[in-house]
Formats: sequence, structure tokens, C-alpha cells
Amino acid sequence: MTENKSHLRLLLPYLVTAALFALGGYALYHLLRDVQLRDVMAMVRSTPATTLGLALLCTFGGYVALIGYDWSALRYIGHRLPFSVTAAGSFLGFGIGNTVGAGPVTGGAVRYRIYSALGLSPVDIAGISIFSSVSFGIGSTLVGLLALAWHPDALGDLLSWSPDTIRWTALAVAAAALAVIVLLATRKGSLTLRGVTLSAPTPGLIAGQFVFVAVETLMAATTLYLLLPSDGVGFASFLAVYAAAVLAGVISHVPGGVGVFETVIIAALPGNVAVSQIAAGLLLFRVVYYLLPFALALALMALGEARFLGKRFGPAMAPVQKAISALMPLAMSAMVFASGAVMMLASLLPPTSAWTEELEILLPLGFVEGGALLSSALGACLLVVAHGLLRRVEGAWWLAMGSLLAGAVVSLVHGIDYDRAVILGLAALILLPARHEFYRATRLTRNVLGLRWILMMACLVGALAGVFFFAHKAVPYETSLWWQFASDRGAPRSMRAGLVGLLVLTLLLLRYALRPGRLAEVLPDAETLDRAQAIIAGQPRPEATVALTGDKALLFSPSGNSFLMYRTQGRSWIALHDPIGRPDELQALAWDFHDAAYAANARPVFYSVSAASATTWIDMGMVAHKFGEEAVVDLRAFTLEGPDRKKLRAAFARAGRDGLTFDLLPAPHDPDLLSELKEISDAWLASKIGKEKGFSVGSFNPDYLNRTPIAVVRHEGRIVAFANLWLTEVKARASVDLMRHHDDIPNGVMDFLFTSLLLHFKEDGHAEFSLGNAPLSGLEARRGVRMSTHLGAFVYRHGGQFYNFEGLRSFKQKFGPKWQPIYVAVPPRANLMAIARDLIGAIGRAPASKGCRDG
Repeated sequence: MTENKSHLRLLLPYLVTAALFALGGYALYHLLRDVQLRDVMAMVRSTPATTLGLALLCTFGGYVALIGYDWSALRYIGHRLPFSVTAAGSFLGFGIGNTVGAGPVTGGAVRYRIYSALGLSPVDIAGISIFSSVSFGIGSTLVGLLALAWHPDALGDLLSWSPDTIRWTALAVAAAALAVIVLLATRKGSLTLRGVTLSAPTPGLIAGQFVFVAVETLMAATTLYLLLPSDGVGFASFLAVYAAAVLAGVISHVPGGVGVFETVIIAALPGNVAVSQIAAGLLLFRVVYYLLPFALALALMALGEARFLGKRFGPAMAPVQKAISALMPLAMSAMVFASGAVMMLASLLPPTSAWTEELEILLPLGFVEGGALLSSALGACLLVVAHGLLRRVEGAWWLAMGSLLAGAVVSLVHGIDYDRAVILGLAALILLPARHEFYRATRLTRNVLGLRWILMMACLVGALAGVFFFAHKAVPYETSLWWQFASDRGAPRSMRAGLVGLLVLTLLLLRYALRPGRLAEVLPDAETLDRAQAIIAGQPRPEATVALTGDKALLFSPSGNSFLMYRTQGRSWIALHDPIGRPDELQALAWDFHDAAYAANARPVFYSVSAASATTWIDMGMVAHKFGEEAVVDLRAFTLEGPDRKKLRAAFARAGRDGLTFDLLPAPHDPDLLSELKEISDAWLASKIGKEKGFSVGSFNPDYLNRTPIAVVRHEGRIVAFANLWLTEVKARASVDLMRHHDDIPNGVMDFLFTSLLLHFKEDGHAEFSLGNAPLSGLEARRGVRMSTHLGAFVYRHGGQFYNFEGLRSFKQKFGPKWQPIYVAVPPRANLMAIARDLIGAIGRAPASKGCRDG
């Protein structure tokens, strides 16, 4: 019950957004009840070229000001990038984000893709997003309040207050907001949002950011003001209306504020302005300020994928190239989704000019009828294919290319629609160089019947239905309309096309949603472990050696050159570490495991993964939680010399005088040696709480130990301590696994063992040595952080009776390691306590019999 409530609470914002979209759409439909689509399109076509030119110029100014958002945010967090990189990243972020509904406030996912590729940490990216969100919200509100104070009659049709009340209320709120900002800046206060604590910016940075926000707001408002009819509406009054409409769209969280923004504008403007003229201006505004920058951003990405940017601008644009790759799935998915919506919309609309009406009469009836049906069906296909592109599916790329090109041909058949054919052809041209970004050879989609996907589809279908009824409201409904076929009867044709599109969409969704998964957990045999060991030897990450314990299933890539290790426990499918092997195959392996888990009605969990794979988890929609740190010693800098190593140097020398010796024994091992080590291991386990662990660590298994070298410490010829090592042929890093010793050992044995290991592998040419993980280390229980972080910090400090977390970190700290964060990536709506229970169960579970499928 608790888990269901948690799911409902997380899904509530999406339900509210869908409801607000529906209410905004209904209000907009009501406001346009006396408007004819043909009149709106005629006004759009009659817009003077000079007006369009000025609107484009203002749009350019607005997006230049948006670059200032990122410029200020980067300085706020103390991270500087070349201006060309900042400008390109900002334009890509806002060009894509504003259209898909992820602008300054809700653009976290877009920003994460861009800035993680540019080398910023998750904390830095969160700081940039929150800084931009807060500054945009406060700045645009202040601009609107000041405009409202100047012209309080601007919202007279929406508010029942007197002009003086509106003016003084606006001034009071603006003054209070400014006072809070000044107070925070002068007293160096802080603000905590989404678990990230931000200190107040300097007064100079605040003033500069306010200028950027004001300029962008003024440019955007001027763009719309130029495209609307000038019937006595002053710019100051209109600015207040515009600011109110933008805030309403942001609060609704509807993508791009579609419907909500337009409703506020139409309702707030004076009644003497023709609604059809306002609708035409709003339509052009969406094209000029949103769709055109979106198209330019897509073109820039296509040039980047074609390596034109690198050839033209050299290494300076290399970070942008990485950002383009990270953003490509989202951008291409949005483009293909929009193309599908356009094709379905075109099949529902009647001719909007005399030329197209005459053309439909001249064309053969089969062309006109078939073109509408094919357009609707291809549009439905593109809507589903877009979901596959978001997840980098190779088949989705091929289907998208085929559907876009077929759509261009159908557009010519269906009324010789050159405009639509050109748009679809350009979309295919943009998608063409991105072929290598879609590499996953798997089915198109997973979880297409998830609530968010259903809500998006439902909102689109509702919007298309609203457009249909708006376009054909002059035609009374009769059942006979379904069977009327004539070149001059657009409503029946649109009804049939809409039905075909809806049926195709439903069948495709059901087809892919009901396809079962096929992955089963089968423990590896000796031959499979030999294959895995060969892969491990040729890559740089020694922790992959834990796959050789044989207690985890191994998922291999189609080439057999990469693998992922995992175990099922409860409802969790738990993958351990990042995938291992060829870099170009690792993301596809992670996706295959992710899909198989959901197909089995389980939750995928990626345990003990690094920040280097953050882009993959973001693409999957996963949430990363820090659960500890790994202690890594830089062997190139490690030495026993110097005052900082005085105690360690003395302990090492004393151990030698006490008769301790170190030896590293290569695999495989003598059975007598393993028998002697087993006595040490059994005695060590008997002195501890619990039993032998597994999954993320090795266990005392002769088959496993015979695949790894073992370091031993002898005292007067008797082995008193041992540790097995994880190594690869690359020698980038070595790591320690099991560490066990007799109870009656001289003092300093473990210090001597680790010091000897570090010196040995430094001499052997290894770059780093991992002392292993410190679970839950590095978590801070401060205000504003996640509950999981509070819990982890508490267990770290007070869980000594179960596991000496803090003592383990203190022991490793004496060797001067760098602490690198380790994460667990989980679904965003997952129950963390249930996942923690499954993780504990997997680590403490005895290995199943080899060759058996785990039920």
C-alpha cells in the first residue's frame, strides 16, 4: 500500500498537467468558437514580410539573451567554458527545450545531457538548472509586475479589482521580492531546492542576470506584439499580459505551455481585437519563436553529426560534439514525434485556400482519399517510432527514415502539399547523419502503456480531435458522412483518416507493449567463465573480475566481446558495475538488461556504477543515488618518503624487523595452499557476525581463487594473512578483494600487507590501486538532501554493530587515496527500501546451482 501511494504521489504532477492541458484546450476551443480556420490561415499568409523580418530579429535578440542565462549560471558555480561552447550549448538547450516543454524552468533533462557531456558534475548541473529556474521565475515576474503597475488595466478582463488596487498590489509584491533578493545577497544567505543548497549570488551577478531575463522577456513579448493586430493595445499593457501568460504556462507544466498560454492571451486582450487575428498572431509566434529555433538547433546537430563543426572550428567545438551526441535521442525523438503529429493533423484539415480546393477537385478521387488515409497511418507510425528513437533503437531509425520519406511522397499525392513534403524531407535529411547514434538492435519500445506515455498520447489525440471539430464545425454530423466519397467532401475524409490513424496507433502500441521478454537468469559454467575472463583481461577495470565468482548470470553482447553481470532478487533485477568489454557495445548491453527487466515485470537496478555512465542512466530515465565511495591510490605519486608517511614508514619497517614477509602467488594455486588459506578464512568468518557474502564481493571458493593471484603475509614461515587480487593486462588499476587473517597475528599485519601491495604494483607499472569501496561513505545528512541520503549517513555513523563502515574508511584513509563516488541507479518511482532489501538479499544469498534458472 505504501509503495502504491508513493507511485501515485510521483505520478500526480503528470495527471495534473494532463488535466490542465485538457482545461486549457477546452477554454481555447470555447474562445475560438466564432473563428474559421480558413480565415486564420489567410491572415497568416497575408502577414507583411517586414513584420516577419522584425519578428525574426527580435527572436534572434531573445536567444542571444538566453545565452546570458548559462553564462551567468556557469560563473555562479565557478566553472568557465569557452564562449563558443557556452553559446552553442545554450542555443541547443533552449532551442530544443523550449519546444519540447523543457525551457528555463523544466529543462533539467536537456541541461543534464548537454552539461554532463561538457564535463560538469551532477551537482554543478543541478546548480545551473536551479539558478536558471529561480532567476527566470523571479525576473519575468518582476518584469510583469512592473508593467502591470504601469498599466493596471492590462488584466482588467481577468481580475475584478480596481486599477489602483492592482497597481499597488503589483508594486508591493515587486518590492517584497526585491527586498528578499537584496537581503539574501548582502547577508550571503542560502536556498535549498531539490536537495541542492545554493548560496546567494553576488549583487553584480544578480543585476546581470536580471538584465538578461528582462531583455529576453522584452524580445519575446515584442515578437508576439509585432505579429498581433495593433488595435490600440499599448506595449506596456501587453507586456503584463504576456508575462502572466508565460507564468501560467510554466505553472501548468504543459509542454511549451500549449493551450494555456494562448488562452490567457486571448482572454486578457481587449474585446475590440478580432479573435481570428489574435489566433493568427499566436500561430505565427509559435512558428517564429519556437519552431524555427528548434529547426535551426536540429540543423546544427545534423552538422555536428556529419563532423562539419569539427572540420570547420577544430578542437574548440569538441565539447559541443559530445553534447550533440548526448542530446541526439531526445531531439530526434521530438522531431519525429512532431512530424507524425503534423501528418495526422494534415489528414484532418480541409483545404485552407482556393488553390488547394481546386486541386483536390482536379486530382483523381483515389489519390485524395488514399493520400489522407496513408498520411494518418504514417503519422501514427511515427508517433510510436519516436519512442524507439528516444531509446537509441536502430530499427526505429530505419522506420523513421522510411516513414518520413514515404510521408513526403504521400504529401504530394494528397493535394500536392509542397510545404509538408519539404518539411518531412528536411527531417529525413537531418536524421540521416545521426545513423550511428541509434545502435541498439532490440524491439522498438518498452512500457509504452506506462502512464506518462498514455497521457502524452491521450493529450495529442485530444488536441487532434479538437482541431478536427474546430476545422469542420460548420458540417453537421450524420452517420452517412462515413460513407460519402467525393473530392469536395473534406469532413468525411477527415473522419475516416482519423479513425485509421487511431486504429494504427492502438494496434502498434498493443503489439509492442504485449511482446514478452526472453532473458533468463542462468549461472555460468566453466567455459562461460573462461570467455568472461578473456574479456576482463583486455579492459582496464579490475572490479570486473568479480564476475568469475560464478554466482551471477552473464549477459553477453551479440559479438561475444562484452558482457554484463546480474542477479535477480525479489522484484529487482540487479546489474553489478558498468557493463564490461568494448566501449561501443556497453550502452546497448545496459539497455538490453533494462528492457528485459521491465519485460519480466521487474525493476532494473544498476548497482555500484560510476559517474562516467551517467548519460546512459539519464537516457533510461533512471535516478542515481550515491551509496558510497571507492578509495583509489595514485601509485605514480605513492611513496613512503616524506613527513606525511612517517607513521606508515615506521610501521612497515617494524613489521619487517618482526619477521613479516610478503609474497604474491600467481594463479592457479596448490591445493595444499588453498587448504591452509581455508583454515584462516573459516576462523575469520567464525569471528564475524553473519556468513559468507557474495554477489558484489568474492567468497572463498577454490574455483574462483584459482583464477586470481593471492598475496600472503608470513610470520616466521607461517601464513597469517592473505588477500586475493583483481588484475587486468592493461595495468591501469589493480584492486583487492578478500582480506582475511588469523586472530593471533602481530600488530600491523594488515598495514604491512597493503603497503607491500602498493609498492609491488607501483614497481610493476600499474597506475592506480583500489582499496575497495567504503559503503555509505561520503553521504551528508544536511537539510534538503534526499531521505535515502539521511538514512545512509545515519547507518554509516551508527551501524557499527552490523558493519564497521566508519572504521573501514579510516583504515583506508592512511594510504592517502582519492575518494571516487559510487552510485546505484534505480527507476524514478521505485521504493528505495524495497530495493535496499533486495540488494541485501542478493549479497547475502547463497549461490544457486550452476546451470539452473532462478525462479
